[in-house]
Amino acid sequence: MTPMINFKTAIVQKIIETKPGSIEIAVEIGGQAGKAINYDNLTGPVAAGDKVIVNTTAVDLSLGTGGYGFVLWNLSRGELNSEGAAQGAGHLMKLRYTPLQTAGLSVEEEDSPHHEALRNVTSIDNLPVIACELHSQLLPTAVTIKEIKPQARVAYIMTDGGALPSAFSKTAAWLRAHGYLDAIITAGQAFGGDFEAVNIYSALAAAKYVVNADVAVVAMGPGIAGTGTALGHSGIEQGQIINAASALSGRPIAALRLSQSDARPRHLGLSHHTIAALTVAALAPAIVPVPELPDALSVFAGSINERIEQSGIKKRHDVRLVGNNITLEALRKIAENGGPKASTMGRGPDLEPAFFLAAGAAAIIAIEFLGACLITPDVSENSEGESSGKA
Repeated sequence: MTPMINFKTAIVQKIIETKPGSIEIAVEIGGQAGKAINYDNLTGPVAAGDKVIVNTTAVDLSLGTGGYGFVLWNLSRGELNSEGAAQGAGHLMKLRYTPLQTAGLSVEEEDSPHHEALRNVTSIDNLPVIACELHSQLLPTAVTIKEIKPQARVAYIMTDGGALPSAFSKTAAWLRAHGYLDAIITAGQAFGGDFEAVNIYSALAAAKYVVNADVAVVAMGPGIAGTGTALGHSGIEQGQIINAASALSGRPIAALRLSQSDARPRHLGLSHHTIAALTVAALAPAIVPVPELPDALSVFAGSINERIEQSGIKKRHDVRLVGNNITLEALRKIAENGGPKASTMGRGPDLEPAFFLAAGAAAIIAIEFLGACLITPDVSENSEGESSGKA
């Protein structure tokens, strides 16, 4: 089947927002107003009045890209020669064999100042690795880590399961700018981080020995592909992340995708994506934190435990009940002070508290591995007074 792709001519009306690596613009396409993203390192600068070619495929299909087109070429600018492109600043190609393939310096290659540190690495020496399924789990995990242990160094490894440019994630940019992330590593075909890595294994090595991270949070960029089948979704990479962390002697921790409000039965409760990732793709065991939920959600909590039992997750992984009175309050304060509002599939903590508590529970387990002394008793103890025992 021939892939569908739509290119349309647009006129830039104004610059809406400029941030490192990308520019959000208002455009006029065939008499209709719209929005588009321009990536400076792919298509150069853009200004009001420019005539640009925009990829509108996702907008035309009403997909979840936030209603954005993407600038393919600026007709008003002519040729583009990126600064440093001819000076041999790395030879790792991303978006390979496409019209937008771009070269960059990978953290591993011989021209990198970090090549020697990574040359013979085959272990990440017990580094806690939080394996996420959705990009929306990044905010609650990173915020919870820093809320408990501000001095902890956190590396975000962005995989290529969703958006490829790191500049597309406003959340990651805000977390990096405000000290919740100490580095962003873009792995595989993802690009634009503080460091580029060839794959998830070398990205984990870079997190440990280049960033000197105490915790690595691994998640795809915004957007996830799904088909309603057990295996046809990019969330399956959660299992692959667990495998990589385990193979490198790290400590894999799986963030559960929980939902109380999703209209799709396959995602209601414990998502079928998570079940497939943990029971099919994950060949190594991980710690699977289950958040303690308030009494008002006791029925929902019971259904989660039942699903974990029925799916076989408990037989293959270390399932732990974790109290968490940190994450929701921390997210609320950030939103009230002008930071990003926590959201998953368009729903916030008011509709999906279990989702954000689960991500925060993964962060709490990661900090426990570091021997943190700042966790209060009601966070680190379950209802029986035992430290994060098996659920």
